[in-house]
Amino acid sequence: MNPKKFKLDALDKKIIIELQHNGRIPYKDIAKKLKVSDGTIRLRTEKMIKSNFLRITASIDPFYFENSITALIGINIAKRSHAELMQKISNMSGVKSVCNATGRYDLFVEVFFDSREALKNFLASDLSQMDAITFTETFVYLDALNKWVAFQ
Repeated sequence: MNPKKFKLDALDKKIIIELQHNGRIPYKDIAKKLKVSDGTIRLRTEKMIKSNFLRITASIDPFYFENSITALIGINIAKRSHAELMQKISNMSGVKSVCNATGRYDLFVEVFFDSREALKNFLASDLSQMDAITFTETFVYLDALNKWVAFQ
């Protein structure tokens, strides 16, 4: 999919692991730990970012706020032409990811909203406007371990 693909080596993987522990860690601290120069860390990290392989972002615990709601929506569609529909859904407010899948559902959409009312509006108004969608089933997350999402 991405023409700028590159091969990950052991050092790239170690850099990613350090950034996963703390995305704000200075390159010089990673370099010291991995026994390479901070320039090496910076260049490799920038290469992974420019290749759209790595993204360093802030994420929140979706269960931190008492009234927020995270859900997974299984979607069946009339035709197996996913690309355009996936793009439309991914641009909707509250959508965190859209995945083309095998099995019972054609697509899975993960959403995060600040209230049940917002989820209800998304299902009843936004998704129901799409003629290509024939069926949905919503699974509300009650709790999770190691679950992080991008804040609205």
